[in-house]
Amino acid sequence: MDIRYGIHPDHGKQLDTKGLRKEFLIEKPFKPGEISFTYSHIDRIIVGSAVPLDHTLTLEAGEELRAEYFLERREMGIINIGGAGVLTLDDKALPLGPRDGIYVGMGTKEVAFSSEDAKNPAKFYIASAPAHRSYPTKLVSLEKAVKVEMGSKKESNKRCIYQFIHPAVLESCQLVMGMTLLEPENVWNTMPAHTHERRMEVYLYFDMDPNTRVFHLCGAPDETRHIIMNNEQAVISPSWSIHAGVGTSNYTFIWAMVGENKTFTDMDHVSMEEMR
Repeated sequence: MDIRYGIHPDHGKQLDTKGLRKEFLIEKPFKPGEISFTYSHIDRIIVGSAVPLDHTLTLEAGEELRAEYFLERREMGIINIGGAGVLTLDDKALPLGPRDGIYVGMGTKEVAFSSEDAKNPAKFYIASAPAHRSYPTKLVSLEKAVKVEMGSKKESNKRCIYQFIHPAVLESCQLVMGMTLLEPENVWNTMPAHTHERRMEVYLYFDMDPNTRVFHLCGAPDETRHIIMNNEQAVISPSWSIHAGVGTSNYTFIWAMVGENKTFTDMDHVSMEEMR
C-alpha cells in the first residue's frame, strides 16, 4: 500500500512538475494479477484496484489498517471498468459486469475478486473510506445509477454523470462515487471550476486512446497547476484544490469523494475572474 500525506496549499504551490506528480498522481492504479492500493491521509481515503487473472484475489487488511479485516471499520465502493467479473462477499458471489458498481458496507469480512476470462480481466476500481456504522451492501448497474446530463457542445463539455453511491441511490457513511462520460468531440469537465472545503476527491481517468492525454487542472484557484494524465491513471485532489480537466479527445472518469459532507452539490464555485 502506497502512503501519501496531506499537503498544505502553501506547500502545494511550491511543487515543481516532479513534486506534483509524486504527491498527487497515482501512476499505476491497475496492476495485472494484483490488488494495489494508495492510502491518502487526506480524509483517509484508500483508492486502488483488483485485477484478477487466472486466480481469485482475496482482500486483506494489511498492517496499515491495524484491523482484523479490511472492512472492519470501513465502507467500500467498487466500479468494474474491465471485463466481466465476480465479487464474492462473505461466500455470496455477485456478478459484476463492465461498468457495474457496488457499495459494500462496513462489517463485510471476506472480499474476493475473480475474472470470468483472464484474457479480458475484470478491472475492479476501488474506493474506501472510514465508516461509523454498517449500511446494506447494494449492487448498482449503470442502468440503475442516477443519470444527470450536463454541459453543451457549444462549451465543449456535453457529458452524462452517473451517480452510483449517492444519497439518491443508497445510504453510505461518507463515501460518494460515480462516473462521468463525455460525449465525442467534448473535452472539458468541471469548468468553471470549484473546490469543496468539506471533502476531498479522487479522479480516475480512462477510456482514453494511448496517444491522448488529459490536462488535469489542480492547485488553489489563484495558483493553478496541471498534471498531464494518461489512460487509467488517478489523481488526488485536496479540499483546497480545483479539479477540472481538458483532454485531447473525449474520455471517461470516475470520481470518489469522502469527507465532512456527502451532498453532491456542496461546492464553492470559482469564477473565471478569480482563476490565475
